[in-house]
Amino acid sequence: MKPLTIKITKAFTFDAAHFLPEHDGKCSAMHGHTYRLEVSVARTDGQLIAAGPSAGMVIDFFHLNQLVKEEIIDKVDHAILNDVFSFRTTSENLACHFYQVLSQKLGAQGVRVAKIKLWETPTSYVEVGDE
Repeated sequence: MKPLTIKITKAFTFDAAHFLPEHDGKCSAMHGHTYRLEVSVARTDGQLIAAGPSAGMVIDFFHLNQLVKEEIIDKVDHAILNDVFSFRTTSENLACHFYQVLSQKLGAQGVRVAKIKLWETPTSYVEVGDE
């Protein structure tokens, strides 16, 4: 029997504007989105925390929430993404960037980012992950 993978997911929303220079559609003009960011994480060892105040958890939801807010949400909410990032602000590039930032921060805590799901609209999203 294959061992279980236990993941937790925390969802966030933020409002931001951007534009895609040289795009051949409407996205070349400044426009905004209410993004939905879903962050799924698991322990690198496949286990849950064994002892202490977070025993039985992958990571405390409070700590994951705090980290994502500090490292991502506070930097992008109500921002013009083209002013925040030097890369082309497609949903794909944003999701990859968020994955890399969170992977660096969480890795030291024995947590890996299993998946980032970034919704640009209620019907369109991108997924980045190790699965």
